[in-house]
Amino acid sequence: MSTEFYENPLCTRYSSDTMKRIFSADYKFSTWRKLWVALAESEKELGLPITDEQIAEMKENIYNIDFAAAARYERELRHDVMAHIRTYGDCCPKAAGIIHLGATSSYVGDNSGIIQMREAMRHIRKLLLAAIKELAVFAEKYKDLPCLAYTHFQPAQPTTVGKRATLWIQELLLDLEKLDQQLASLRFFGCKGTTGTGASFLALFDGDSEKARRLELLLAEKMGFDKVYPVAGQTYSRKIDYNVVSVLCGIAQSASKFANDIRLLSHLKEVDEPFEDKQVGSSAMAYKRNPMRSERICSLARFVMVDVLNPAITAATQWFERTLDDSANRRLSVPEAFLATDAILSLYINVISGLTVYPKVIEKHLREELPFMATENILMHCVKAGGNRQELHEAIRTHSVAAAKMIKSEGADNDLFERIAADPIFGLSMEEILEITDVKQFVGCAPEQTELFLRDYVEPALRDFNSSIEDSIEIRV
Repeated sequence: MSTEFYENPLCTRYSSDTMKRIFSADYKFSTWRKLWVALAESEKELGLPITDEQIAEMKENIYNIDFAAAARYERELRHDVMAHIRTYGDCCPKAAGIIHLGATSSYVGDNSGIIQMREAMRHIRKLLLAAIKELAVFAEKYKDLPCLAYTHFQPAQPTTVGKRATLWIQELLLDLEKLDQQLASLRFFGCKGTTGTGASFLALFDGDSEKARRLELLLAEKMGFDKVYPVAGQTYSRKIDYNVVSVLCGIAQSASKFANDIRLLSHLKEVDEPFEDKQVGSSAMAYKRNPMRSERICSLARFVMVDVLNPAITAATQWFERTLDDSANRRLSVPEAFLATDAILSLYINVISGLTVYPKVIEKHLREELPFMATENILMHCVKAGGNRQELHEAIRTHSVAAAKMIKSEGADNDLFERIAADPIFGLSMEEILEITDVKQFVGCAPEQTELFLRDYVEPALRDFNSSIEDSIEIRV
């Protein structure tokens, strides 16, 4: 790690080695060479005078990349693709004359970009499923644990801890659906020449347009694609980058919502995210246990959500068959969106798999609010026993106002049940009141909803998922 110059914190602090490798120079430029090999092989199959010896030489040197030489060439030529053609040719003297034959820079640049995005999305998919799996374990464990629900962050009718987790899962399932759609729709860019007309390949094949079309299909098959984008200018439509990064933006939204919920629950002392033995929460306040991992999720998510504007604007400002103002922006915006999303999901998995739940605190918060919510049950019970509804309603109103006043002005505990038990109009003992107002009567179908959701939606999504990717996750800071 260099300390003299700026280094991207997505690489030094947050993202996984797996994602960094996908967007590394090794991966990118070895993919360029694989594309050049595929091009030579396909052109040979279609009748061009390329020898097996030339192709073998190219294959032998796919990973033999002299980056120093490439840098020297690029300083001289001011062209990264030409620099790497020259560098490849230096170690493949027999094949030097046929490397990149008929192609333009976008052949390697755009196709390798699509290949990288495909591989990166596959990795993100594994992380998404791992997060869903951990959430499902959590939801099953706590499906019956009642807790206060909140609307407007004000106490509302109770739910269960597990049911709340299904809301987090559902958002990730929606993200998974969008990701799978993008993976399924992603196509090979192909080899369409300088303005997308295939003129150079038509010339190579002596005007045989069928061979020019077959060339693209051969290349796609060799690179693991079953379809090619039917038309393009010099580059593929930059809307593809936008569509891909939009999926990452959706994941960032879901993760930020989850992390914000965890931050609020941490404030309420109902949960704690993982906190290591020697971890320091604050340099000044030694007692602090800040939800820093959830905060980091929100911070990185904000970056991804804003970053999606980059490919959106790039797609909107391409001129005719192409312009180069996309290049520098895409080198930053697309890889960094993936690096950040990788970090977000890694943190998500770490937080939910190590989350500590405090049932006693949750119960305490319920006890503080439940008496107000349970008054209707008490009212109906007493009316059924022969009481006068109007008189009972007024008594409950009076006691509720008095109890609320003491809570707010004196910081007292909620003694509404005690007040009702002491009022002869109700004719109820404290034991009877607690039985009538058992919290399980107030969570509705939450436990059943959780079970059905896990069975009908989550289990099918996880059916073929057997990765243990969560075991390899390392949170550096």
